[in-house]
Amino acid sequence: MAATEQLIGILAPVVESMGYEFVGVEFQGSGRGAVLRIYIDAADGVGLEDCEAVSHQVSGVLDVEDPIPGEYNLEISSPGLDRPIFKVADYERFVGERVRLRVRGRHEGRRKFRGWLRGLRDDCVVVDENGEEALVPLEVIERANLELEPEGR
Repeated sequence: MAATEQLIGILAPVVESMGYEFVGVEFQGSGRGAVLRIYIDAADGVGLEDCEAVSHQVSGVLDVEDPIPGEYNLEISSPGLDRPIFKVADYERFVGERVRLRVRGRHEGRRKFRGWLRGLRDDCVVVDENGEEALVPLEVIERANLELEPEGR
């Protein structure tokens, strides 16, 4: 399986040359159930036609470069309301938004952190959990997503 950095190096220029933001990439599963999911965004949002156009361009590049052995399904998606965070710069970009983090193993005895994103400090993501600051090292974050603000706030 291709390294994520290799996939980004191949796919980001294609997506960005088409005028879209390359949000990130995920590869999940194995065998016939494997999925390569590419998240794209645009100032006016992303529709089905956008996803189809990017899929067409990306498919051609993937056929030529062939970075992933075996079969997989290609999906092009908007980041949605629970936008995944892939880039370090996005932890500063989305300061003030609600965030949900899941870590590999345990950090401070926990797997999940949820609260208000306060940015970065010393290679850690700063999350305000009800007035308590949690510092989560970037290298232990398995998954990060923005989260809709709960009702009544």
